[in-house]
This record gives sequence, C-alpha cells and structure tokens, in this order.
Amino acid sequence: QVQLVESGGGLVQAGGSLRLSCAASGSIFRLNAMGWYRQAPGKQRELVASITRGGTTNHAGSVKGRFAISRDNAKNTVYLQMNSLKAEDTAVYYCNAQELRLRPGLPPAELDYWGQGTQVTVSS
Repeated sequence: QVQLVESGGGLVQAGGSLRLSCAASGSIFRLNAMGWYRQAPGKQRELVASITRGGTTNHAGSVKGRFAISRDNAKNTVYLQMNSLKAEDTAVYYCNAQELRLRPGLPPAELDYWGQGTQVTVSS
C-alpha cells in the first residue's frame, strides 16, 4: 500500500507563488507517472500536470507557462511550482501516483493512489 501526503497549500494573493509537494511512502516497488489534479467548488476534478518516471511532463493549457511539475525519484516525491497565481486557480489540489506492482504468477498491475488534497486559495 502506498500513502501520498501533500503539503504546501495555503492562501496567497493573485500574482503570488506557492510550491506543492507530495511525498509517497509505504511499500513501494516503483512509481510510474505522477501528477497533480485540482477540483474547484461545483466543478469536476481536472488534470493540472503530470510527469513520467523519465521526466516527460504535460501541463494543462490553463497553467502552461505559470506552473511547473517536477519529481525526485529517489525521494518518491513530486512537486508543483505555481507562479503568477490567479483567482481561478483556487481549488483543492490532489496528488496522484501510479505504482507498478509485481504479482507472482500474474501480469504486473498498475495501481492508482490519491492524496487527501491540499487547499489553494488565491485572493484577487
């Protein structure tokens, strides 16, 4: 089982910056893709950014040029640097990780894990 713990959320003025961190712990074989999602009140959860184990990144159009995802494989940690924050970035941000799990006698499985979420509030 893998646990994801996010940190770094908070209240910031528009134009400010925050850095989110998400540390994975537990019995981890190998983490593949990791990412950040967000969910604003009354809206569906959406992908903010993702990163493969090899470092290939993908950012949503709404955050491209302002946010940057990165990871440290040795620490099983993913980060989200958020700059030039806007009021519309206000949401609960969730960390996601996909773990490759080996199973004796069976094909490998990819398991999906989520953090508990961290609130980001941007005041205008």
